[in-house]
Amino acid sequence: MANEVGQSSRDWLSRPRTSASAWWIPKAAIVAALFVPPPARAGIWIIALIWMGTACILNSRRCGRTHCRYTGPYYFAMIAPVLALASGVISNDFYAWLSLAVVFLAEA
Repeated sequence: MANEVGQSSRDWLSRPRTSASAWWIPKAAIVAALFVPPPARAGIWIIALIWMGTACILNSRRCGRTHCRYTGPYYFAMIAPVLALASGVISNDFYAWLSLAVVFLAEA
């Protein structure tokens, strides 16, 4: 039990400020970027995904959170569909971008 308390105190999700800067601000940027042109949207989304993926991996190493162990690589893997949308490999309409945003944000 003492180990659980020590791990939860090291968990960035237990601190509102760290949680906001690591995950909630990038997620808000993903939503806000829906209203900018696709090339800028892709750049913002890639930066947000790298930021959140790195935060998850670091948090997993810091506190041992299993969820972060899987979501970190998930965020990195989600860069591929963003690049596919931005390059036109996948239909580049608003609904495709919106669907991808829902996939990102539903993960949490």
